[in-house]
Amino acid sequence: MAQLALSLDRRTEDALLPGALAAGHAVVARVQTAGELSTALAAHEIDIAVVSATRSRLTPELRAAAAATGTRLVVLAGTADEREVAARAGAPEVFAEPAGWAELERLLSAQTVPAAGEAQAATAEASVIAVWGPAGAPGRTSLAISIAAELALVGSTVALIDADSYGGAVAPWLGLLDETPGFAAACRLAGNDALTRAEFDRVAQYVPVPRGSLAVLTGIARPSRWPELGSERVARVIDAVAGWVDHVVIDVGFNLEADEEIASDLFAPRRNAATLTTLEHATQLVSVGLADPLGLSRLLRGRADAEAAAPRARHSLVVNRVRAGVLGANPGGQVTAALQRFGGVSPAALVPDDPQAFDVAMLAACPLAAAAPRSAAREAIRRLVHSTLLGLAEPAPARRRRSARPRRAHPAAQAAARSLDLSRVDPQ
Repeated sequence: MAQLALSLDRRTEDALLPGALAAGHAVVARVQTAGELSTALAAHEIDIAVVSATRSRLTPELRAAAAATGTRLVVLAGTADEREVAARAGAPEVFAEPAGWAELERLLSAQTVPAAGEAQAATAEASVIAVWGPAGAPGRTSLAISIAAELALVGSTVALIDADSYGGAVAPWLGLLDETPGFAAACRLAGNDALTRAEFDRVAQYVPVPRGSLAVLTGIARPSRWPELGSERVARVIDAVAGWVDHVVIDVGFNLEADEEIASDLFAPRRNAATLTTLEHATQLVSVGLADPLGLSRLLRGRADAEAAAPRARHSLVVNRVRAGVLGANPGGQVTAALQRFGGVSPAALVPDDPQAFDVAMLAACPLAAAAPRSAAREAIRRLVHSTLLGLAEPAPARRRRSARPRRAHPAAQAAARSLDLSRVDPQ
C-alpha cells in the first residue's frame, strides 16, 4: 500500500481515484498547483505523486522537491503540449493518460525507478555521449538524433547538443528554428557565468517524445560563427547540462586537428575547439563510418585520433548504410572481417542501409524511432543503445501484431510515407 498525492484535472482524477482507493492506497493530498504539492511533499511521507502535465501543476521546482523527499513523481501527458511541459520540467517518468488506476499501476510496476540516493548518484554521473565520424557524411547527425531519441524513449532525460563548428544539421533535420542557435547562446551564458537551469530551458528547444524528455541545443548555421564555441565555454556548458539530465548526446565535427602552431597562445580561438573539448569530456564515444571501401578506410584512419582525443571514454564503433550493392554477398560479415583484419576491432552495431525510412523521418522532421519504428535501421540503433550504451539486456525485436486497431507512427511520418508511397517502411 502506498501513500499517494494527486494533482490532476477533474476528469483524470475521477478516472483514477476510485481505483486507487479500491486498491488500498491512501490518498494523503489532493491539490491543484505545484506549490501546494511541494508543501504537501514536505509535510507528509508521500511515496508517489501523480501529476497532470500542465504549467500550473508541473515545474522544475516540483521535480526538485520530489527528488529531495524521495517521492516518485509520475506525470500524465496526453497531448504534445503536455509532453513539452513535462520535458521542460525534466520529468523522469511520463506516461499517456491511462483509462484507470489498474492500467497506471501496471505501467508503474513495469518501470524500475532507483532509490533517491541512487538517482542522485546517477545524475552526478550523467553520461556524455559524443558521436563522431570522419569526412564524407557517414551519418553522424542522424545517428546522434536516433541515439538521443532511443535514450528518451526508455524514460531518461536527454539533452542533444549540435557542436559541429562546420555547420549544424540537427535543427533542419528536426524542423527546429535555428535563427538563434541554442548551443552558441548557452556558450555565451556560460562565459558570463549566467547559465542556469532556467536559462537552459529558455535557449533549448524541446522535441516531444512519448516518455522522457529530449532538449535540443541547436548548432550554428553559418560556419563563420565558430569563434563563439570556445573551449572553456563548451566545457562549462557540458558540465552544467550533465548535471541537469541523465544523458548528454553531442554531435561533433569531423575535424580533429589541434592547431598546434597556435597551441602556445592560450587566447587564440581554435576552429575545432568544440569537437576536441567534447571528446575530452565524453564518457562514451561512438565513431561512425560508411560501409564502403572509402568510408571504412576513413573510419579506420581517423578512429585512433578520435579515441586518443577521448581518454575517458568507452569506445564503440558503428558502421552505417550496410548494403550488398557495394560489398557483395554477406555485407555485414565482410565489414566485420575488414575491421578485424585492418583495425583489430569489432563493430558495436551494423546499421542496414534503409534510405526510405530515413527519408520519411527527415520529411516528417522527427526521429527515426517515431517515423519508422519497425525499420531495420531503427532496430539496429535501438540495440546499440540498449546493449552497448546502457548495458541493459538486449531488447526483443519488434514483432508485428494483428490488431483491429494497429499502433500508429508519428502522424507526420504517416503523411510522409503516403506521399512517397514507401512500401518498405512500416507505417505502424
